Amino acid sequence: MIRKGRLSDIESIIKMTKSCARHMISKGIFQWNEYYPNKDAFITDVNRGELYVLEIDNAIAGTIVISTIMDDEYIPINWLTETKNNIYIHRLAVDPKHQGKGYAQQLMDFAEGFAIENNYTSIRLDTFSGNKRNQKFYELRGYKRLGDIFFPKQSESPFHCYELILT
Repeated sequence: MIRKGRLSDIESIIKMTKSCARHMISKGIFQWNEYYPNKDAFITDVNRGELYVLEIDNAIAGTIVISTIMDDEYIPINWLTETKNNIYIHRLAVDPKHQGKGYAQQLMDFAEGFAIENNYTSIRLDTFSGNKRNQKFYELRGYKRLGDIFFPKQSESPFHCYELILT
């Protein structure tokens, strides 16, 4: 079941995302670290009504943020659509013990359905340049790679920006 995230979920989410970070690091993917994602970001997500969680057997197994706010880091990207009616995906995560079972697909299906139902023009997101699995995941869903941005507290390597037009 996918539902809106609550403040009471944040400790479980932090535990899960730290597990995801360790899992990625063990595979040589230095996308998340002690600075990101963090509790303050998830508190903001909940307060904005943008955080959703995937529950399996009454435990949080995944999360996704569906935002209408464009981060400043995205400004230099030459997007495919005008910047006025878009959503942004952040902090998509599935607990490593639940990975490979289609739950990331479910979370993205949910986000894309939300965008279509609410008449958004496109979905924008970024993924780490060192995470080839994520790049393939988004490209197979029809997302187009448009350019690179940097998050210095996360990595010296770039993050690739993607967009999916919903018309």
